Amino acid sequence: MKLTVVGCSGSFPSAESACSSYLVEADGFRLLLDMGNGALGELQRHCGLYDLDAIFLSHLHADHCIDMCGYFVARYYRHEGGRCGPLPVYGPEGTEKRLTTAYEDVPDERSMSEVFDFRTLKSGAFEIGPFQVRTERVSHPVEAYGIRVEHGGRSLAYSGDTGVCAELGALAEGVDLFLCEASFTHGKEDIPDLHLNGREAGEFARDGRVGRLVLTHIPPWTDARQNLADARAAYDGPVDLAYAGAVYEV
Repeated sequence: MKLTVVGCSGSFPSAESACSSYLVEADGFRLLLDMGNGALGELQRHCGLYDLDAIFLSHLHADHCIDMCGYFVARYYRHEGGRCGPLPVYGPEGTEKRLTTAYEDVPDERSMSEVFDFRTLKSGAFEIGPFQVRTERVSHPVEAYGIRVEHGGRSLAYSGDTGVCAELGALAEGVDLFLCEASFTHGKEDIPDLHLNGREAGEFARDGRVGRLVLTHIPPWTDARQNLADARAAYDGPVDLAYAGAVYEV
């Protein structure tokens, strides 16, 4: 599998990166994990507008899904080649309504579903193209899911947004690469069921015996280097800070 970081900033875009969006590729299939603020523009550096095969939306906060409104425009109003057919979009219950409300001026209330095939996420195992995936509901103020993706004997997990929860540990267990949010700073913010800090991400990586930890979703106001140091204090494997354009062969 190939993982490309399209965007990795938490809460709002930074000067260096769009918000959360990650492209996973194998066997010519392209699965996008989230499409937050600014991600649609950055995505075009890595693949064509119409080359995605499926989209997974971890939850419906704007920094993970709002560029789907722009993507609707690209797919619905395309003149060359005609309107795009429905693209599978896996998201929490209410995803279509959320995006329709955010866009507001759709031609009619079913327009989104003409170019997106909305599929409601629940905890469980299923296939997306060549990938075996497992999703678990994680701890966040809105319905949110982490995902584990496997292909050809290799695996990666993406936390989405979450506080400490057993479900995240189960998703990350033994993966080759763990893409984990680290929004908070250890010793500074302590809000349960919202976000992780660098130390907590490192503890999940250590306890799950993961191959590599990549910290992501760090807001511009958070010291990423401190989070990196905190993660390394808990986990002695390789730890990276995600950055826009980073590529990992999993």
